[in-house]
Amino acid sequence: MGTALWFLCTLAVAALAGVATALALRPIRLARAAERLSRAQRDFHRQREQLEAKFFDRAAASGKPRGLRWSDIRFYDDVLYARERRTGSLKALVAIDVSFEAIAGGGMEEVEAVSTVRAATAEFLYEENRWDQGRWATDGRVYFNLLPSATVKYLASDLELVAEEPAGGRT
Repeated sequence: MGTALWFLCTLAVAALAGVATALALRPIRLARAAERLSRAQRDFHRQREQLEAKFFDRAAASGKPRGLRWSDIRFYDDVLYARERRTGSLKALVAIDVSFEAIAGGGMEEVEAVSTVRAATAEFLYEENRWDQGRWATDGRVYFNLLPSATVKYLASDLELVAEEPAGGRT
């Protein structure tokens, strides 16, 4: 009976030590996560001009919407950062206005709405490697008719808001 009691006491002490260690390390983990986010935000602003150009190229090459050619994008200053719930990947979402023009023979030449500027959200992805280094990229993904905050709400089962950088509203 003494051995079983000793084993249970040892097990209880080990469990308490594990919980105490986890609680003690939590502030360290939170500080490291905040530092990674801060570095990612800094990097986004440093690379933003190149990212916007790459976004335009990729989105225009997508062939969507069919029958239309991307003619212009206006990027707004505000940036919303969200994290994918499943993978933990960070995304930057930026409000944009998109202009199109009809492609000859594409069936959209007579549609009046072609010239309407459309509100949307551009998505940028932060790709981290195992050394906590990362870089921003884009595949040209766009969410039409949604501002960044509405995009996060629309994708609430997949995304969670991490940070918002307002620039005083749309400029």
